[in-house]
Amino acid sequence: MDYRFIPNLTEEQIADIQLAGLKWTASHVYANSPFYQARFKKTGVEPGDIKTLDDIRKLPFTTAEDLKSGYPMPLLSVPEADVVRIHGSSGTTGKRKILAYTQKDIDVWKDMFARCYELAGLTVEDRVQICVGYGLWTAGAGFQLGCERFGAMALPVGPGLLEIQLQMLTDLKSTCLCSTASMALLMGEEVQKQGLFDKLHLKKAIFGAETHTPKMRRQFEEALGLEDSFDIVGMTELYGPGTGLECQAHDGIHYWADRYILEIIDPETLEPVAPGEVGEMVVTSLQKEASPLVRYRTHDLTRLLPGTCSCGVTMPRMDKIMGRSDDMFIFRGVNIYPGQIGSVLEDFKELSAEYKISLTRRDGLDHMAVQVECTPEATCCGDDLAKQLASEIRKHILVRSEVKILGPGELPRSFAKTKRVQDERGEE
Repeated sequence: MDYRFIPNLTEEQIADIQLAGLKWTASHVYANSPFYQARFKKTGVEPGDIKTLDDIRKLPFTTAEDLKSGYPMPLLSVPEADVVRIHGSSGTTGKRKILAYTQKDIDVWKDMFARCYELAGLTVEDRVQICVGYGLWTAGAGFQLGCERFGAMALPVGPGLLEIQLQMLTDLKSTCLCSTASMALLMGEEVQKQGLFDKLHLKKAIFGAETHTPKMRRQFEEALGLEDSFDIVGMTELYGPGTGLECQAHDGIHYWADRYILEIIDPETLEPVAPGEVGEMVVTSLQKEASPLVRYRTHDLTRLLPGTCSCGVTMPRMDKIMGRSDDMFIFRGVNIYPGQIGSVLEDFKELSAEYKISLTRRDGLDHMAVQVECTPEATCCGDDLAKQLASEIRKHILVRSEVKILGPGELPRSFAKTKRVQDERGEE
């Protein structure tokens, strides 16, 4: 297939681009960023030490704490007069992660995002309803930039505003929905409740910003009558959303390796994991001018997928984001990721994809309660099913839990990322 935005590059060509970009980035930050210059000198590395791609391991890591401690613009590597925009990610007041952008940074970002729309099979005839946050966050701006660059019609509604969302879906005949998985679930429920299914023209959804289960995905695909949906990746520190997308083969996420280097490391040892093994994603930008990233630890857990994809796109692939290394909680000595509960729910047809985990401490002992919802079609959601789910959780995750099954729609809904874990153990 001929693509307008996605380059057809060989593995060797990508490696050449990456090495040139890595050398440029090392020289750029060493010459222009007080933060990076100090970090490089402390590590004993200079730009001239970068001769091969393997030499990236000589460079120091950068962390979210570095961004917060250097607030407001810790990584700035250009004169402030060259900055045309700033974006920020969540954090406590005064300690947000603020990233700066030059015009070239914006141009690179919108081209990457245009690739995502192209990879999802959209055309300029599509009408893209953008239901993610605008303002300081990168989400809304990124989805709109990419949509306009690609040439489709952008409907920038933002999050929330459920009645307006439904009005746009029906009156303006949106064909692609861009949102979090939680928002897509909520929209699907409202469409069903209000009997709007036959008035929809939706064909596709692009969703991201939070981990999801296959069950969650099937649920909103069916409720909205979608032909297909695509998982998107990205973060404010690395431009924003649009740094990779799942293709129509649904065999991993293609990431734009000509724009950044992706490493997978063991979060404990900080050494590379074996090919195909799950670890923490570390990214290094190759062209970013204002706020370059050098070996930035994302805390996102994923793995690299070997081989070429059947879709024909030659860009390398990573697996979906499986969770975050800092999302893990320890319960009675067992390391648990919230998504493990979601995976257990896959085998229960009577239960929806919604769940909430509550952690408390009573008399010095930790307790875990799991609330789940039954589906509207479920006929048997009593104590026996709760016991059955608790048994499966214990079998798969090796911990006891108190399971409570709620009716459809009883758990709180979110227009953004759903908070799955409520840890009150420090409030005894």
